[in-house]
Amino acid sequence: MAIYFNFQKRVYLLNRTRLKSFISLLASKEKMVVKELNFIFCDNAYLLDINRSNLQHDYFTDVITFGANDGSSNRISGEIYISVDMVKSNAATYDTTFSNELHRVIFHAVLHLCGYKDKTKNDIMLMRSKEDLYLELYRQFQ
Repeated sequence: MAIYFNFQKRVYLLNRTRLKSFISLLASKEKMVVKELNFIFCDNAYLLDINRSNLQHDYFTDVITFGANDGSSNRISGEIYISVDMVKSNAATYDTTFSNELHRVIFHAVLHLCGYKDKTKNDIMLMRSKEDLYLELYRQFQ
């Protein structure tokens, strides 16, 4: 298992070792194993450029996940780009802490790699319930 945190824009991540262990636990609860994950924390402009050049989307977003899974394995790999700016904005919008919103986005991205989608209303409801579940489990995780 290899989980890396990279910073185009600095963000304070409390207890990175605990977070890495929990990401691995999340994957295992979803019957997956982390092979390699690269989290890249960046600003809005950086993520907008990725959104435009790779997905042909011309809008800001909080997270973009690129999976490197071959589909025939339970091992997940990928690059996860997270806009620190958008996470801060969303935390204010949803009246939550930056830390809570940051962890929600991290878990959201890992859930995508585990096969969850968020395109339909039912998919979104399932994704949100999974995010809430893992946020609660993370609060209790030692």
